[in-house]
Amino acid sequence: KAVIYLCEHNKEGAIGLMVNHPIHCPLGFVFEQMEIEIKVPLLSEVNLMIGGPLHQEHGFVIHEDTGEKWRSTLKMPRGLCITTSQDILKALAVGEGPKEMIFVLGYSAWDAGQIEEELTKDNSWLIYSAEDNSLLFDVPADKRWETAMNRMGIGNMQFLTGSGNA
Repeated sequence: KAVIYLCEHNKEGAIGLMVNHPIHCPLGFVFEQMEIEIKVPLLSEVNLMIGGPLHQEHGFVIHEDTGEKWRSTLKMPRGLCITTSQDILKALAVGEGPKEMIFVLGYSAWDAGQIEEELTKDNSWLIYSAEDNSLLFDVPADKRWETAMNRMGIGNMQFLTGSGNA
């Protein structure tokens, strides 16, 4: 029941960030480890997401594109950005920067052709092409999978977690 925001997909493979599995580690802990003082108290209580099994020591901020220039940002469709540089964290700590964001540690990746095989041959994934960013920013993390399924017209009773042969 993973909801993965696919960041990049090309002939060399794919990279994505899981956005529906919070870890019970507040963002304040990360700021403390990085020696960044938080002047916005609520920010320290935000839970981090586990983005995937790879390099969980690497952090990603998925956020709205506000036009600000961060040192390491990848612009995505529908006005989203993914930033990996500390300058965004320092700005957020003092109440500046984007208002809508998700903090992720780690990522998921697939080798060349792997995700295509999982999609077609293995039928392991469903694709939800969001029309807006509401699934990310307006839906609580623990409801994102169910909400995406409902938006695709698939209810819980229609979705089987096992498979079989006829």
